Amino acid sequence: MKIGILNSDTVQIDGAMEFGQYPEMFSKVFWDVDPNIQFKTYEVQFDNYPSDINECDAYLITGSKSSSYDDIEWIHNLKKFIQALHENKKKLIGVCFGHQIIAEALGGSVRKSPDGWHAGVDSISLNSNALIYGDEGKNYNLVFSHQDEVEKLPENATLIAGSANCPIGMFVIDNHIICTQGHIELDKKFARMIYDFRKEQIGNTTYQNACHTLAIKTDELEVTKNLLKFLRS
Repeated sequence: MKIGILNSDTVQIDGAMEFGQYPEMFSKVFWDVDPNIQFKTYEVQFDNYPSDINECDAYLITGSKSSSYDDIEWIHNLKKFIQALHENKKKLIGVCFGHQIIAEALGGSVRKSPDGWHAGVDSISLNSNALIYGDEGKNYNLVFSHQDEVEKLPENATLIAGSANCPIGMFVIDNHIICTQGHIELDKKFARMIYDFRKEQIGNTTYQNACHTLAIKTDELEVTKNLLKFLRS
């Protein structure tokens, strides 16, 4: 399988060089599950796209410091590409910003959360629509780092997981799009660097709680296995 990573940001945090950019982070977690997967990166933040959508078997949109509702040319172009992938039933994963921009590109809406930042390890629970991924009520612990949230899903989307802090945690569209607000790619050491970098934005109480929760075991490998199951179905 060949996955095209639609990279939507450049990591510029001091001390983060050991983790690489987002394509390297995603490659690592997928290779931990299946070392035979191939990757190709497209810098969509600089309007770099495949010349043919069939260059890859599936695509993945990364996180970003940008917002899906920003009036920026590359954001608009990415939404058009998402719409083309959807029209062609191409397999697609969205993570964090990717989760949000897919929702907005296909008729949903995204906003800044009235509750402020959602940061740290949190648990999302599968609902009755997610039986292929486990029993209803099964929890997955993932790292979160976002202020924007999906407020409304596209009409043809199905919610499969959420929590009190993240009501729209995961959703699918038919059998070709799957999205998660939680991160599968963030090493906890790197997550701590993000929280340190954004401490003033996040606020001290949320920052302290986020750092404390990083001691909780996370389930990114199990979630990644399920994402691959979805891509191969």
